[in-house]
Amino acid sequence: MSEKTSISADVPDRPEKRRKKAAVSAKTLLEDSYTGIGASRGIAIGTSYAFEKEQFEHENKSLEEKEIDDEIERFLGALHRSEKELKKIERVTTRKLGKSYANLFEAQIMLLHDPVLTETITARIRKEKKAASIIIDEEFGHYLEKFINSDDQFFQERACDFRDIKERIIRNLHIRKLHSWIPEGTVVISEHLSPADVILLSRSNVKGFVTDTGGKTSHISLICKSLNIPMIVGLGNLSQQVKTGSQIIIDGSTGNVIINPAEKTLLRYLKKRDEELQYEADAFRTAEQPAYTRCGVRISFYSNIDFKEELEGIQASGSEGVGLFRTENLFIDGTKVPSEAEQYNYYREMAETLKPMPLVVRLFDIGGDKLLYSPVREPNPNLGWRGIRILIDVPEILESQLRAVLRANTSGNIHILLPMISSLEEIVFIKNSLEKLCGEIISETGTACEKPFIGAMIEVPAAVEMIEEITSAVDFISIGTNDLTQYTLAVDRNNVIVQDLFDKFHPAIIRQLYRVISTAQKNRCMVSICGDMGSDSLALPFLLGCGLRKFSVVSGDIAKLKKTVSGFTLEETEALAAECLRLDSAAKIKGCLENFQAAR
Repeated sequence: MSEKTSISADVPDRPEKRRKKAAVSAKTLLEDSYTGIGASRGIAIGTSYAFEKEQFEHENKSLEEKEIDDEIERFLGALHRSEKELKKIERVTTRKLGKSYANLFEAQIMLLHDPVLTETITARIRKEKKAASIIIDEEFGHYLEKFINSDDQFFQERACDFRDIKERIIRNLHIRKLHSWIPEGTVVISEHLSPADVILLSRSNVKGFVTDTGGKTSHISLICKSLNIPMIVGLGNLSQQVKTGSQIIIDGSTGNVIINPAEKTLLRYLKKRDEELQYEADAFRTAEQPAYTRCGVRISFYSNIDFKEELEGIQASGSEGVGLFRTENLFIDGTKVPSEAEQYNYYREMAETLKPMPLVVRLFDIGGDKLLYSPVREPNPNLGWRGIRILIDVPEILESQLRAVLRANTSGNIHILLPMISSLEEIVFIKNSLEKLCGEIISETGTACEKPFIGAMIEVPAAVEMIEEITSAVDFISIGTNDLTQYTLAVDRNNVIVQDLFDKFHPAIIRQLYRVISTAQKNRCMVSICGDMGSDSLALPFLLGCGLRKFSVVSGDIAKLKKTVSGFTLEETEALAAECLRLDSAAKIKGCLENFQAAR
């Protein structure tokens, strides 16, 4: 639903989809605007291209006995063609973004070689005498249902990978060519896109992407950030309304999409785009210099990463180390636990590359609805068996990871971060495990064991309530604002229906942040932020005013944040924070922050 503004109408509608129609002559197309979720910053102005994937009707017939072997050969041939396509995409990705993102496609290729999957589909074709496309759709459907309905971001992203593989195999059953070339310089609008789609379409100098589904931390969003391509997600059914050839503006910072912009709107966005490009150019020229506020206080910026290959460029971005390494990406196919040796080699290489800069290793943040160790489907996995709970209940996973970290920490720059902490007992358990394992390693090797700093993620309201005890028990804390907002407001951050209620500037969130940061400072516990809020330049002065001095963000955001920091004094940010803490609505808080920025 939307708001329509024209000569004769003013009809209110849903707040997250605001649509305005400019008053113009009957011969002129009306300006329409929509608001989604900004997933990759930047302004794109151009012509829309409606990207639709080819749909295939399943051959719903019973196979004759003589057709079964041919159908199995068709299936195996489709696997082979799919592998060739993915290897091509992997090469393009390596060239454009490096090895880290190419690993996404390595994992898909590994799935194509999964003997269990191949044998299951082959056996079902032979036994049930059904077409391969039907069996493939059903087999992948079992996984997709679990992944799509997951409350865990990691597995929701894997749903996109599984859907892509399923569609790829079925298309190759029909021996249809991969749709990857589109007109140069368009803004792509689609119901959903896979990482492979984004990589291949980017070769056509795409100006921006808009999708009906998706989240800010999905693989496609991260890829667009790395490629500096604006992206907006969560537009509902916009792809059904906008056809190829419409004039379009997208603003990845605000989530605004404007179709058929009026001349004054176009001029305003052209000016804004030029100003943003100039600002970013100025920021990157000084990215590697330390960040200071206008009154001379040092502010530190670290990187959130998923793969070791990302280390190559973090220093050039101005990063001072890794503030969050998401180790769950070591689960190559989403299910197989990496061995101690695999983890040791991975962590050791990263620590050696970074030293003396820190490497914060978050222990496996895996959820209860993943296909690991969970024989039954939980009614609400987001409130179930996940994070630290799994690590405590399955000691072989925990101890293998802790041993790998302890052995790899020869330079003393690895720190451990505990996910989903809600009680002091969980921290004590990990500390005791570390003591025990450290003793074992010393006995085995005869050499000293460098104990890492221990930190806790603050991402559930229980941790906020226990913040006095937690900050007295650990060396550092890291605030995960995404989950903290989700759990505090009881709003699924990936649910489009309630997306407008997911607001990091809600007074409850603002007050929690101040409480956590000020308590950590009082107890001399290091504190940083690793959620999306840390990358938001609007939130930055408020966080500084609360006392935050360390930020862990996407590497590409660091240069701009450093430049933003230089425009404030702590005295004025503290006054701003005090004012925001007195306000009683997210709208008032955002208005206060916007006025503060506008004045500077």
